[in-house]
Amino acid sequence: MTSFAPTAAEASRLVGSGERTVAELVEDSLDRAAASQPKLNAFTLLDRTHALTIARTQASDRPLSGATFAVKDLIDQEGLPNTCGGSFEPVFPTADAPVVARLIAAGAVPTGRTGLHEYAFGFDSENHWFGPVRNPWDTSLSVGGSSGGSAAAVAAGVCSFALGTDTGGSVRVPAALCGIFGLKVTHGRVPISGVYPLATSLDTVGPLARTVADIESIYRVIAGPDASDPWTVDRPIEEPVPAPPLDTITLGVPRPWVDDSRVTADVAQGWHAALDALAHAGVTLVDIVAPSLAPTNTGTPSGYWEVADVHRARLLATPEKYGPNVRDRLARTLTATGADYLTALSQRRRLGDEFERVLDTVDALLTPATGVIRKSIGSSEVTLSSGETVHYRAPIARFSAMVNEVGLPGFTLPANVLGTSPPMAIQLVGPPWSERR
Repeated sequence: MTSFAPTAAEASRLVGSGERTVAELVEDSLDRAAASQPKLNAFTLLDRTHALTIARTQASDRPLSGATFAVKDLIDQEGLPNTCGGSFEPVFPTADAPVVARLIAAGAVPTGRTGLHEYAFGFDSENHWFGPVRNPWDTSLSVGGSSGGSAAAVAAGVCSFALGTDTGGSVRVPAALCGIFGLKVTHGRVPISGVYPLATSLDTVGPLARTVADIESIYRVIAGPDASDPWTVDRPIEEPVPAPPLDTITLGVPRPWVDDSRVTADVAQGWHAALDALAHAGVTLVDIVAPSLAPTNTGTPSGYWEVADVHRARLLATPEKYGPNVRDRLARTLTATGADYLTALSQRRRLGDEFERVLDTVDALLTPATGVIRKSIGSSEVTLSSGETVHYRAPIARFSAMVNEVGLPGFTLPANVLGTSPPMAIQLVGPPWSERR
């Protein structure tokens, strides 16, 4: 057993050449997961029998043959408990969610269910019921959330890739804090049926992986409409576009969305180093002044109203079944009114128009992935480069939540320009349906 799982591309090559069998690669992944669990607490469930049963049925000539993946514990897997990271009795689904079924059909094997911020409603994965997920780079640090276990499992090399969900940054934030790649797809591109909802008009499912090539191949498998999901759009999957020369690319830096004073000092330092590296490589960087593209204009009540709709009955009947942090946040969502929701939807449309305007002038928008890269487990405060001490939630989600509000694709990638651990990360935001660009 190697210390790191092969990437999806490597696994497919190993199985296709006959060097390894699917079952052998799955056994290795299960062993790595079990060995890592005391240190990282990335998993809520490891079911060796379930994984090996699937492995023994897999052919060697499928796109993802031999690739192992982890599944966020609010995405359905047939016969396995779906806890959503909460304390209520888990549901035992009778079928896989479409995204899981598509990956298995492509040859991949799910090896475990990963920890998360309770009900995906938060950004630190310090779960009251299951304990905190720990960062492979430094176990005193948060992995972010809410797909924290998925990010930790991939960053630690336990599996080839993982599935997460992203409603306000829950794929991109943990990918950034764990130094890996994470894709938030255009809303409606990947089915969300079989996924416990947070806010369905914002919810997406996306991959976390160690290479861009794996992200692309996983996206190709999971994208596309499904009859069980009215949110999905029947639109052809775009063909891959060859990487253009760097000196033909123009990226827009939106101001005041990007503001050094609202991020921590290490993020600001890494951000400017990344800009310098991109400019040196020939990328054209353009400042875009767009005052309406600011986190204060994200239309948060739209999401809060939907979250309240999901949890209201159980929260009012049995509040003690929620962890204190999530219970307090959920209680605040109950104040969102129908009028708030309609106002927020109108605001969301105006915000979408502004994004469309600025994206017409550049190839993509470029921002830091998060305003925080190092948050200590157990601490809720971070210090910004301005010297102000604030709750971590606003800076950590500063660059992610607004992308969900307008349904655009966002891609987080590590930018290890300063050699820090974990590395600072950047985000690219593109027009709708431009994932493979």
